[in-house]
Order: sequence, then structure tokens, then C-alpha cells
Amino acid sequence: MNIDNIHTIGELKKAGYQSRTVKEEMRENLEVKLKSRQPIFENIIGYEQSVVPQLERAILSGHNINFLGLRGQAKTRMARQMVQLLDEYMPIVEGSEINDDPLKPLSWRSRELVKEHGDDTPISWVHRSERYAEKLATPDVNIADLIGDIDPIKAANLRLSYSDEGVIHFGIIPRSNRGIFVINELPDLQPRIQVALFNILQEGDIQIRGFKFRFPLDVQFVFTANPEDYTNRGSIITPLKDRIQSQIFTHYPATIEIGRTITKQEVNLSPFQKEAIIIPDLIARLIEQIAVEARSNEFVDEKSGVSARLPISAYETVVSAVERRMLINGEKKGTARMGDLQAAIPAIVGKIEMVYEGEQEGAVNVAHRLISSAVRTLAPQYFPGFDQVRDKQHPEIREKYLSVMSWFEKGHELDLVNDATEKDYVKGLGAIKGLEKAIKSLKTVKNDNSQLLMMEYLLHVLAEYSLLDKKMLNTSFKFQDFFSSIMPQE
Repeated sequence: MNIDNIHTIGELKKAGYQSRTVKEEMRENLEVKLKSRQPIFENIIGYEQSVVPQLERAILSGHNINFLGLRGQAKTRMARQMVQLLDEYMPIVEGSEINDDPLKPLSWRSRELVKEHGDDTPISWVHRSERYAEKLATPDVNIADLIGDIDPIKAANLRLSYSDEGVIHFGIIPRSNRGIFVINELPDLQPRIQVALFNILQEGDIQIRGFKFRFPLDVQFVFTANPEDYTNRGSIITPLKDRIQSQIFTHYPATIEIGRTITKQEVNLSPFQKEAIIIPDLIARLIEQIAVEARSNEFVDEKSGVSARLPISAYETVVSAVERRMLINGEKKGTARMGDLQAAIPAIVGKIEMVYEGEQEGAVNVAHRLISSAVRTLAPQYFPGFDQVRDKQHPEIREKYLSVMSWFEKGHELDLVNDATEKDYVKGLGAIKGLEKAIKSLKTVKNDNSQLLMMEYLLHVLAEYSLLDKKMLNTSFKFQDFFSSIMPQE
């Protein structure tokens, strides 16, 4: 349909336009995309076999939807992308506050306009991006905000009686007519306000003040909620929950690889950072593993969840740590090191909610524990069998690293400064006898940069398994023999 040549209701009728509800419109457009295998939700990763099929079924069923999941699980992003299932343009009675269908006008003003002008009534076209409205549920939200109220100023200006429909000021839900309306954090909405949604969801009509009219709205409702809110801040009252036909549970990435893909997609890096800084596979995996560790850590509130924003922020901070070191040392290229993970502490602390024991432990200490846990968890993937390094039945595993431990047993120490130049970094690691040989056979070593990183990583892994001692200083890591550190010689 060429909308450039359609300006009145009469021209709209001649073009063969037929009214559809917003749910019928979304359903038909989804059918087309599914048949042609077109992507429906872009940049939504890890939900292809779980959340997305459920959402598609809900749309095909014409259901209102509630996304239930912990923070940082793309609930709002999915709701916003549902706009792509609307027609590109939609006709409305020109000047309508509530997107009146030219063939079925609802508001007093539009009905009067069509009654006066008939097929010559002017229409305008609304792009689908303007058919989306979103409201964050907060305790101060009232019925007038959502549904509407009498506007005394409008009544005075138009010289209308308060019994006249023309005095109504519509809230955000009526203004979302023939579109998608999202309420984020639904449990935060006061119960008496939730009650006001009953009729809209069930019968599709609204009630404003004492007006007797029934106003059949055409809205696709989408709600988001966090399970944490059911106990901490509020709840979705049962009658309202009963009227939301589909409740879809979201989840965190099922694997580290999915998490890495999401992080890579979402990180915000400058052109210089993208070009000059390398984040090796190991560092990227460790960043994701930190989030995985946090989601099961005894000090972190599991009900609160650990957002996907944690690895995103941590990744950005690690990149910035490398950039800062480059600027200080006058280097043009940089590669992330194990020490750079400490720069992510502020990003980690801001993304985790502690239980009581965690508060006593301290957020920074918990963050250090998470990094240590990530280092330990991934160790067997890079050093096969390392989780059995203390098993007397597998002495061959320990033997691979004896030369490294022997170097430290002889009284040598390594003070690995976080902001050391590349030259000093190479020199420090190269001084440890047997360290380079210990990682030579690893399939993960592809170039000089990865070799150096794996050498450093091995030292951290040995420390995590109490085969070396590691002390974290203000600007460096100090490695030494484990037994010498607890039984210093006189």
C-alpha cells in the first residue's frame, strides 16, 4: 500500500484497507517471518531454543506476556524488539490522542470529526517505532498516569461540562492504543493500581472517573518482573497474574561461550581500543567465569542474581587497564595480562548483592575470591589433569611443574608489577627456570603473547592450588615458595 497517496478515510477505503487488532497484526507478521525463516529478535543470544520459541507461541496465541527473570536477562530488550512485528505504518484519524482507527474511531473527538466530515476526514500515518510505550513501575505511579483523569484546564478552555467526554485527559495506556505497552518491574506497582488493570486485560475497556462509557482498547501488554521482588518489594496480585496469559521465564547464558558472545556484542570500546588492544581467549573466558562463580558463590545473594552487565563492565575495565599501561609506558600495542583482572574489581563490586556473610567479608574481598575461583575452575581446561595435581596416584602431573616450583624453593621470588613495560614483563617471566618449557606443549599456545600469558597464568594456578605463595600488593603480585612464606628462615 502506497501511503503517500492516502490522506483521507475515503482514499483509505478505496485502497482496500481492513482493520486488524494489534495482536492479529503481530500474529500475521510473525507467521510471515517464521515461514520465510527471517530473524525475529536480533542480538538476543542464548534464547534460541528456550525463551524465543515460548515468546513466538505466546504471540501466535494473542496473549499478554510477563517476562519473569533476574536482572540483566534481556527482558526489556525483547519487549522493545517486538515492535518489529508491527506493520511499518498504521493509519489514524489525524490529531487523535489515542491512535483512533479511521474505520472504528473510539474517542469523542475522533467520532465527532468522522461524523462531520465522513470520507473526507483527514488521516495520518504512524510509524511502528511510535507505537511502543514503556513505563517503569514505581510506588508513586497513580491511576491518572496509567489510565487518565478529568482535565479541568481542558474543560475550561473548551467550555465543556465535566460530564462531557471531551474533558478527559488520557493516560499512557489509552495513548498506547493499537500498539505495545510495557510495564517494567510490575511487582513494584501498588496493589490498588494493579487492580485498575483488571478490566483492561480481561475485557479490553477502561473506566475513567464516573464516565459510563466502555472504551475497548487494543493493546499488546508486556510486563517484566524479577522473582526477587516477590519477597523484597511487592508482588503481582493473583487476579492480575491470572489475566496475563503467558508467563515466560528468562535465564542467564547456559555456557561460557554464549556469555562471551553476548559480552563481545555489548562491550563499548573506542576505535583505538579495538585496534591496539588484544584480549586473549584466556582473559575473556576468565571474565565470563567470574560471573558464573558469582552466581553460585555463598557470599552472593542468589535470589538477586548476577547481571550479564558484570562481564560486560569487567571486560571494558580490563581493556582500559591495558590502555592505561600503554599510555604510561609509551607503547603502541597492548595485550591483557592476568594482573589486569584486578582492575575489574570496581565493576564486579557494583554488580553483586551480598548476603549477610558477604557483607561481613567485604565486597572487595568477595570480588578477589571470585577471581581466584575463576582461575582455579578453568585451570584443568588449560592444564589437563591439574585438578589432580595433589593426587599421589598421578605423580606425573606434579612432575610437569617441579622445575618451576624448584626455582622458587631455592629462594627466588618474582614481583610482577601490573604496569610493567612489555620488556620487563617478558624479562620477569623469562627468569623462572622451567616455566616456558611447562607450557610449550599446550595446544592453547599460538603466539608469543599467548605464551607469556599462559606462563603468568600457570603461576596463578600453582598459587591457587597452594603449590606457590602469592601475595597481592598495591601495584603487583609477588610469587614465592609456599613453605618459605609460612615458615620463614631465620
